[in-house]
Amino acid sequence: MNTIKQIELEQLRMDLPDFEPGDTVRVHVRIHEGEKERTQVFQGIVIARKRGTVNASFTVRKVSYGIGVERIFPTHSPSIHKIEIVEKGRVRQSKIFYIRNLKEKAVRMKLRRK
Repeated sequence: MNTIKQIELEQLRMDLPDFEPGDTVRVHVRIHEGEKERTQVFQGIVIARKRGTVNASFTVRKVSYGIGVERIFPTHSPSIHKIEIVEKGRVRQSKIFYIRNLKEKAVRMKLRRK
């Protein structure tokens, strides 16, 4: 096996849940401040996923004090402590960038049935 592929496979995280665009997730991120370490929670709607092996990432958007905030997380990053799925949303597109132009109340997603 190619050595680069072998190193990439060792760095993949298998403990993350399966989520899709439209889902509301709570991402727990480890933050280093000086010598201390703490966990910060970022909760929002997943608007995009970039597939791949080690370079996979996902974008989460939330509205904080009336201002839209987006954050891109590398999927297999060691700084992500855990990801919780709050609710599953039903969307028809794989990238839902159109919610950037919507008002806060119009962004509500329909829930996906189990």
